[in-house]
Amino acid sequence: MKAITLLYHDVIDPARSRASGFTSADAEIYKLSPADFEKHLEAIAAGGNPPVHTVTEILNANSASTPVLLTFDDGGASALATADMLDRRGWKGHFFITTDRIGTPGFVDRAAVRDLHARGHVVGSHSCSHPPRISHLDDIQLNREWSESVQVLEDILGEKVETASVPGGFYSERVANFARRSGIRVLFNSEPSARVQRNGEFVVLGRFGLQRDSPPERARRFASGDAALLAREAAFWNAKKILKRAGGEQWLAFRRWWHAR
Repeated sequence: MKAITLLYHDVIDPARSRASGFTSADAEIYKLSPADFEKHLEAIAAGGNPPVHTVTEILNANSASTPVLLTFDDGGASALATADMLDRRGWKGHFFITTDRIGTPGFVDRAAVRDLHARGHVVGSHSCSHPPRISHLDDIQLNREWSESVQVLEDILGEKVETASVPGGFYSERVANFARRSGIRVLFNSEPSARVQRNGEFVVLGRFGLQRDSPPERARRFASGDAALLAREAAFWNAKKILKRAGGEQWLAFRRWWHAR
């Protein structure tokens, strides 16, 4: 089975960008204005394969088609307004929450988490603290990031939370194993792949990231499964992954410097 998952973050007016989500220079490049995001939604709709369903519905139905999924990382305060834009189209999103930030300035509070869930959107974990390199945490820290974040969301929603996304793009099998032990059934990473990886009841999906300067046509091409674009994204990601593994903290420092320019 294949699925095209688009990765977004905050949707907020540039003049107010610090009012939602993380505020570092590299976080800012992932924030789209509502007007630009609406153009993305229009382009995706024009592609003829809208993201109507959630991943759990699709997996349970064992769909033979290639569905499109929308995900939103971090749990910024703009999530409810973003959900409004999806609701007007009858579309569903997946909102991944950094649980240590719930109720703090710039992030959703507990009522907003419940509201997203009540509207039919998927609410999942984005770890507790959004560590810079989650794959480099020791076992105790990694276990906390998944198990505690899941528990916080389950306490808010009153039901099991089985979906999560990996922060920062630092995915590994070890990260996935700890997520699975914490009750996660479906884990999204940031690798640009349409392949759905199954390991028994555990599923890993890649995602195709969109940034503030990404034209709507790029979103449409992703959602339409443009083979040339998907292959190019995968090649770029794999090259970058080598630098991330080799550079470690130096890679993060370079990334912060580059985006601050």
